[in-house]
Amino acid sequence: MATDWLGSIVSINCGESLGVYQGRVSAVDQVSQTISLTRPFHNGVKCLVPEVTFRAGDITELKILEIPGPGDSRQCGDLQQMETGIPGVGCQVGPSQNGTGKVLKKPTSSSAPQNIPRRTDMRSQDIVISPQQQCSKSYMDRHMETLTQSKGFRRRHNSWSSSSRHPNQVTPKKSGLKNGQMKSKDDECFGDDIDEIPDTDFDFEGNLALFDKAAVFEEIETYERRSGTRSRGTPNEKPARYRHDENILESEPIVYRRIVVPQNPHKEFCTDSGLVVPSVSYELHKKLLSVAEKHGLTLERRLEMTGVCASQMALSLLGGPNRLNPKNVHQRPTVALLCGPHVKGAQGISCGRHLSNHDVHVILFLPNFVKMLESITNELNLFSKTQGQQVSSVKDLPDTPVDLVINCLDCHENAFLRDQPWYKAVVDWANQNRAPVLSIDPPISEMELGIDAKWSLALGLPLPLGERAGRVYLCDIGIPQKVFQEVGINYHSPFGCKFVIPLHST
Repeated sequence: MATDWLGSIVSINCGESLGVYQGRVSAVDQVSQTISLTRPFHNGVKCLVPEVTFRAGDITELKILEIPGPGDSRQCGDLQQMETGIPGVGCQVGPSQNGTGKVLKKPTSSSAPQNIPRRTDMRSQDIVISPQQQCSKSYMDRHMETLTQSKGFRRRHNSWSSSSRHPNQVTPKKSGLKNGQMKSKDDECFGDDIDEIPDTDFDFEGNLALFDKAAVFEEIETYERRSGTRSRGTPNEKPARYRHDENILESEPIVYRRIVVPQNPHKEFCTDSGLVVPSVSYELHKKLLSVAEKHGLTLERRLEMTGVCASQMALSLLGGPNRLNPKNVHQRPTVALLCGPHVKGAQGISCGRHLSNHDVHVILFLPNFVKMLESITNELNLFSKTQGQQVSSVKDLPDTPVDLVINCLDCHENAFLRDQPWYKAVVDWANQNRAPVLSIDPPISEMELGIDAKWSLALGLPLPLGERAGRVYLCDIGIPQKVFQEVGINYHSPFGCKFVIPLHST
């Protein structure tokens, strides 16, 4: 009868408001339709009271997790944990017609914490009872066999062992071998008692100290040495590392001196990749340009190429894309271009035209002369079509510092220009402006410079420039290789993928 279900471990679902309770059945009252659980757990947490009582109207679902054997006579006060638990065995009760109610709690004497039974490889079953039924234990006794055939009843998993089967319990169907294997793995992983979980933390540091890394590596190395195999590197062996631009295949030895001049160079430079670039005398440089002009590299072409390379370098010095973009139209860079009445000045005017085309505010200084060179006249005509500003007096130059000063005042041959009043006035203005100076094709070191440059741009091959020339850059003006050979220079281009490269003193 109802007393046969005493001692069973059940799970009672009272809905979202009250939650789920689990415990052992201590009393079943058929008259008042109540069931009491001892040592209850509420939503997985042990309750503070030793016993709770539920009415049939409070119960939404009832599962029988464990049924005592026929020889067991467990009572509420004398409960013993079964040696093998049966998880998932239960009776599910649908919603009652009596509505919802309150949980009745009956405090009794405190008892020791209840151990959760460990699951074994025994099979389990769920019995689903229709919502119209009550959770009365006597009702279960009388109609258990009938409920097994009614609508809403279903069986899951395998049957219990014959020793732990209730007399009125229906024998369920056995599940497949695969499901049994999965259950066995679950039991091995999750079947331990929660009371057996240690309270102390795992000592990672102490456990790691037990591992002798040096001894293990020595043993592996000894084994590999004896067997003649090398499957891995030793701890002291550093693997070879390569840069992203370094070839891992063996190649011919690198020749860094690819440019050989007929005369002993006064000064040598080197590129970022280590190639040696010797300097040439002014006479050899002049001869090189003359032979190139004879073969078709005219002065106009050279001026254009020099203007493009110089403007590219100036744009980089001004900030490049970080400064010259549509968001900074209110901060246009200002460049003061100082040119003399010679070919060097024409190179500066060509550079100013390209800078003005790139939205740079260019102020061109060129003194007034009765007769100008044809190259200067042609460059001025092109410059006048830009937004650049041309001045001929030092008073028209800006009083505030500019972003960059490009110096094209000095010439290799016309040294008398340094004695002119306009030259001295422009030199004083440049030295007082405190702006960085870029010199295009400056004269050799024996000739005194009026303006100290921070950067200097050489054409084709560098001249033996002094310390006042600043950091030297070299630009490619398009002289063919055979033209170099014609003047006695064994030449191999040091530029690579660029038209302007930096040079470093050796």
